[in-house]
Amino acid sequence: MLTQARLEQALWAAAQALRGAIDAADYRGVILGAVFLKRLSDVADEGEGASFAVPPEARWRTLRAVERRVGEALDRACASLERANPSIAGVLTATGFRQPHRLGPMDQRDRALRRLLDALDPVPLGNAALPDPDVLGRAYEYLIARFADDAGRKGGEFYTPRGVVKLLVEILDPREGMRVCDPTCGSAGMLVAVAQRASARGHDPRALTLHGQEKNAATWALARMNLLLHGLPGARIEHGDTLREPKLLSPNGLCRYHRVIANPPFSLADWGRELAAGDAHGRFRFGVPPRARGDLAFVQHMVATLDDGGVAAVVLPQGALFRGGAEAEIRRGMLREGLVDAVIALPDGLFHGTPIPASVLVLRKGREVGAGVFMVDARGDYEAGPRQNSLRDRDIERITAALRTREATAGVAASVPVEALLEGDAALSPAGHVGGARSRAPVALGEALEALERQARARDDAERAMHLALARLKSRG
Repeated sequence: MLTQARLEQALWAAAQALRGAIDAADYRGVILGAVFLKRLSDVADEGEGASFAVPPEARWRTLRAVERRVGEALDRACASLERANPSIAGVLTATGFRQPHRLGPMDQRDRALRRLLDALDPVPLGNAALPDPDVLGRAYEYLIARFADDAGRKGGEFYTPRGVVKLLVEILDPREGMRVCDPTCGSAGMLVAVAQRASARGHDPRALTLHGQEKNAATWALARMNLLLHGLPGARIEHGDTLREPKLLSPNGLCRYHRVIANPPFSLADWGRELAAGDAHGRFRFGVPPRARGDLAFVQHMVATLDDGGVAAVVLPQGALFRGGAEAEIRRGMLREGLVDAVIALPDGLFHGTPIPASVLVLRKGREVGAGVFMVDARGDYEAGPRQNSLRDRDIERITAALRTREATAGVAASVPVEALLEGDAALSPAGHVGGARSRAPVALGEALEALERQARARDDAERAMHLALARLKSRG
C-alpha cells in the first residue's frame, strides 16, 4: 500500500512532466484528469469494488500503447467514460487533452503527454494500494495546493489556503443532517473540509447534504473529481454563474442551508449589476452594490440562502467592510436586521498572489435585532513564510475560542454595539473598533486599502495585456 508521503511524491513527479510545456494555471487540469483516468482504470482492472464502468478504449494499458495523437486518444477515453457513466457527464471532457493552445503543436503535445503517462504508469491507484479513498483525495488536495502556489495570483481562483479553510469550518461546526453550501466552490476544498471535520467529530459525512456552484468549467470539473476521490459522490455541484444564474434551486426557489461557506473572488467587476434590480429571487433587498465590486452581491446571495438559524462564514476583502455609498447602505441594512454576528481581521499575505488584506464575515440568521457584533483583530496571529503566510492550529484555536467566549480582550477582541456601528458608514473593520496596539485610524486604513486594491487591479490589467500580446506573437510565428 502507498503511504501518503510516497503518493504525493509520485504524483508531483508526474506533474513535472508538464512543467515548461504548459502554463501553471492550466496543467492542473491535465495532470489531475490523467490521475482520475488511471484511478478508474486501476480499480476496474481489479474486478471488485468498481463504481464506474470503464470501456476498453479508456483502460490505462490501451492508452499507454498509443504513440501518436495521444491527446486525441485521451479525449476519446474521457468521452467514452462519460457515455458509460452519466453521473460524471462533462467532468472528464472538460480537461481537453488535445487543446493546442495548452500543449503546442502535435509532436510537442505527444511528447509531453507520453512523459506524463510514463511518470504515472508505476503509481498503483487501485483499491489494493489505496483502500481508503481519502488517501488519494488528500494527495489530490496536495497537488491542487502546489498548482496554486505555482500559478501565483491565478491560483487564488481555485484554491483557498488550508488554514483559512480550517478556520471557516471550525466557525461553522458542521454536523450530520445539515445542508451545507459553497456558492463559489472552486475545486470544492471547502466542502471536502466540511465533511472531514464532521467525520472527525464522530458524525457521518454521508449524512451531510453538500452543494456548490462554480462558474469556471475546468474548475467545476476539478471540484467533481475532488469530491469523487474523497468518497463523496452524492455532492451536488452545479456549473454556472451564481449571481447571474443561481442553479441550486428547489421547487420553492433558492435552496436553503444550515451552513454557507465561501471565498468569493475579491471585488469582482462586472458581476451582473444590470440584472440585480429584476432579480427573480429578491436577493438584493439591502441594495445593489457598485458594478465593479461584487463582494456584497455574493454576501446578499448567501443571506438569501440561509435557513432560519443558519450561519455563513465568508472571506471578504477589507474594503468591502468600510467603503461608503451603496455598500455602506447594504451593511447598514444587515446590521439593522441583526444578521452580522462577527468579523475577524486576518493577517496579510495569506492568499495566493494578492496583497489585499482580508477578513472573515460571520452571518447568523435569527439573531436578536440590536445584538452587538463581536470583532477579532487576528492580524498578528500567523506563521511567516517565504512566499505566503499561514494560519497555524494555535492561531485558529485562539480565534475560535474568542468567538465562543465572546470575551473582550484589549487590542484583540471586543463586542461592538450596533448603534455605534450604524454611525457614519457602518464600517465593520475590526481595526477601527477593537482598539489597542493593533488598531489603525479607520480613514488612514481605508485609504491604504483602496490604494492596494487599485494596484492589484492595475497589475491584473497589465497581465491580461501581456498574455494577449504573447498570444498574438505566437499566432504570427
